[in-house]
Amino acid sequence: MSLRLATFNVENLMNRFDFSGFRNQLNEDRTLALFDIRTEAEYRYLEQARTIAHSDDTRQLTALAIAAARADVICLQEVDNIEALKAFEYGYLFKMIGEGYRQKYTTSGNDSRGIDVALMMRAETADGQPIEFVRMTSHAYVTFEEFGLFTPELAASGHEPTERIFRRDCLEVDLTVGGKPFTLYLVHFKSMGPPRNGLNGREATMPVRVAEAKAVRRIIEQRFGKDHAADKRWAICGDFNDYRQRAVIDGDGYSGYRFEVVDEPLSCLDVLLADGFSENVVERRPQMDRWTLYHTRGPQERHLCQLDYILLSSALARRNAKSVPDIVRQGQPYRTPFPAGQEVERFPRVGWDRPKASDHCPVAITLDIA
Repeated sequence: MSLRLATFNVENLMNRFDFSGFRNQLNEDRTLALFDIRTEAEYRYLEQARTIAHSDDTRQLTALAIAAARADVICLQEVDNIEALKAFEYGYLFKMIGEGYRQKYTTSGNDSRGIDVALMMRAETADGQPIEFVRMTSHAYVTFEEFGLFTPELAASGHEPTERIFRRDCLEVDLTVGGKPFTLYLVHFKSMGPPRNGLNGREATMPVRVAEAKAVRRIIEQRFGKDHAADKRWAICGDFNDYRQRAVIDGDGYSGYRFEVVDEPLSCLDVLLADGFSENVVERRPQMDRWTLYHTRGPQERHLCQLDYILLSSALARRNAKSVPDIVRQGQPYRTPFPAGQEVERFPRVGWDRPKASDHCPVAITLDIA
């Protein structure tokens, strides 16, 4: 009995407009920055037109990426709300590819922009086994203090013990697949952001992501028992905004790109992979072929890295030892440099930088749920 499971950061699946760019240039789209816009009313009108014009191509590509993942159950990040998800599923997934994801679930988390994690499921697997929703539990309310996870590093970063741990949520969803129980933990950890306080963005925000990872592990161990959790049937899916390894890029499109794999001494992933608690199944792929995102801040800072994860419990990973995940990269913009031999044919209308399916790539794996 197999289940096709996927995760995908769909990049700002919103059903509202953001007009903050009129007063904050950091939020202003580069298209509107080309024009002399004198009033906020004019800005709002043009921003609505720009957003609508860009969104159709983007969401067609997002839908094609989801279709290519061929998932029975897909975990999503950066979803505005259930209404945005319903509109996207019906207007794009169902209209374009049919056999839509009839079951959809999300809840409001802690993100200041209102982007949440979400779940879409088919009624049954490709094998015809029923997929049934049992319940979901939000852990967005948990604080550092409540879980005993407040550290000097968090204090030095300006955080308070009473703050909530998860920047979005750890959404616990219980399902049955062909009558077999299966639990998913949907996450979207703290983003890295720009350099600050003499540290790069990853280092400056690492204490929060480490606390988030510790909280996820604690939730799972409390649920299944510390000594038995790794033996149960569960998976952690989402955008961790962190990596244990990256492919640093040198060169250019004219002289050729060069890629060097660099291991990181510290990652929040270490918390969840330690002691065989779970396995990052993407690491079953070759080192140079694990990336799900292209990061750049100019020619001096470019790399490919894995930010999107499906972590399987130790028992589930052993049961599926030969299953290797797929990474859907056809929706990546043409500016993304691909290592030799990894080039793909892009979806129609993908642009140099945009439109694109997302800045992330879907990850999908077929699992035996026995």
